[in-house]
Amino acid sequence: MTLRGDNLLVEPVARLIEELGKLPGIGPKTASRLTFFLLRADADQAQALAEAIQAMRAQVTLCTRCFNITVGELCRICSGAARDQSKLCVVEEPLDVLAIERTGAYRGLYHVLHGHIAPLEGIYREDLKIDQLVDRVRGEPINEVILAMNPNTEGEATAFLLLKDLAPLGVRVTRPARGLPTGGDLEWADPDTLGAALEGRREL
Repeated sequence: MTLRGDNLLVEPVARLIEELGKLPGIGPKTASRLTFFLLRADADQAQALAEAIQAMRAQVTLCTRCFNITVGELCRICSGAARDQSKLCVVEEPLDVLAIERTGAYRGLYHVLHGHIAPLEGIYREDLKIDQLVDRVRGEPINEVILAMNPNTEGEATAFLLLKDLAPLGVRVTRPARGLPTGGDLEWADPDTLGAALEGRREL
């Protein structure tokens, strides 16, 4: 979508509006407001933002064990000695890890799939960290796997596929209780509701 008058913008401004508009949840008007805010900001503020983006891209990688974001080989959770090594919570995205950690109701490990099954979007099993999950359950002392997919159609389909893979391995497979709103995302659930759902999880 092009806003009326965009052809009057100088190229650097138009380019930044275009790039910001590619971000999720940022429409053309918001992209324009952010661009002109940065244009009016002092040089140090704009430079700090640019350096923060560059540092994130250069330093942040995926944990080799759980595929959460990290700046080292292992994330802070995987390298934490106080975590319960027998429980593994499977989530779709790194933001879901943050949401669950805010509840304080879970002290086990995580596994991040980086998406969900969505054939209409071209996302299939091989596009997710499912094989790595199965390898972890086989090789680590895990006795419960919590499938904390988002409570929507894609999340349910992903959980069903994972259950088929995990059931033969002899581990207990559970899902958070239905305190979560259907069709929502874990990252937007309030900590109390999400914590209660985890504590009241049900077996599959």
